[in-house]
Amino acid sequence: MSTRELRRTWDAARAVDVLATLGPLRRGTGDPAHRVDDAGRFWWACTTPAGPGTVAIEGTGSLVRAQAWGAGAAWLLDRLPALLGADDDWAALDVSAVPALRETRRVRAGMRLPCTGLVLDALVPAVLEQKVTGPEARRSWRELLRRFGEPAPGPAVGMFVPPTPGALLEVPAWDWHRVGVDLRRQRIIRGAAGLARRLEECVAMPLRQAMARLQLVPGVGVWTAAETAQRALGHPDAVSVGDYHLPSVVVHLFTGRPRGTDEEMLALLAPWTGQRQRVMRLVEATGRAAPRYGPRFRYPDIRAL
Repeated sequence: MSTRELRRTWDAARAVDVLATLGPLRRGTGDPAHRVDDAGRFWWACTTPAGPGTVAIEGTGSLVRAQAWGAGAAWLLDRLPALLGADDDWAALDVSAVPALRETRRVRAGMRLPCTGLVLDALVPAVLEQKVTGPEARRSWRELLRRFGEPAPGPAVGMFVPPTPGALLEVPAWDWHRVGVDLRRQRIIRGAAGLARRLEECVAMPLRQAMARLQLVPGVGVWTAAETAQRALGHPDAVSVGDYHLPSVVVHLFTGRPRGTDEEMLALLAPWTGQRQRVMRLVEATGRAAPRYGPRFRYPDIRAL
């Protein structure tokens, strides 16, 4: 594995908010594939078409500086503008009628939708999040990478590249169980790994067709496809319908009511059809949440069964 360091500086000719743009890629603070260091640099380890790579990214104003290591270093640096939303044009997005969103857009002027160009990299953690709590899914992601990934190239000690499709197919059922993944999610991930080449073709497809192809994988529905497309494809309109929390967050922010449904969320987002994911990123960036009532749901730990 190459350990040679490559560097690139990119002037976006606009404000760039690296952490706000790339934040959705990170699956919790302990994510072995994504890290924010004390200097505010965002680190990402992945398997590119050229091989494993690690990139560290920081920005000041319009200037972005990146360092990369591994066989995938050149690919990661070539993709830097797309990763940070160079093709994600927010010029026509008007949220002036919603004060909270208007203020968030002002404060986060450099935020865009990320576009990693790596479908399986985004799909696997989305599948792990199906019908379980966030902490449970993040724990499974951490353990999966540490057991079956490989150490990230470069100086990032403790970071891991996610398992390749071949490695995922070789994980036995009992090891999936040890990392807290039930049989249903195992089957979905195995199915996606077996179709990895076809899924990666989504990057070059029209977004509607890409969403349809993602949902051809048994067990991948609208929610998982949207979560994947938001990150891998920078899909500006993909809404995570079926999410446990998001409808209430949107309804509470727009109406003040504490709870909401998917149907109500979609009705409120309808004026921004074509840009609904951009609006959702602003909603999430407000930091506002719907009121909570009662104890938190505890999902049974299948590793104890």
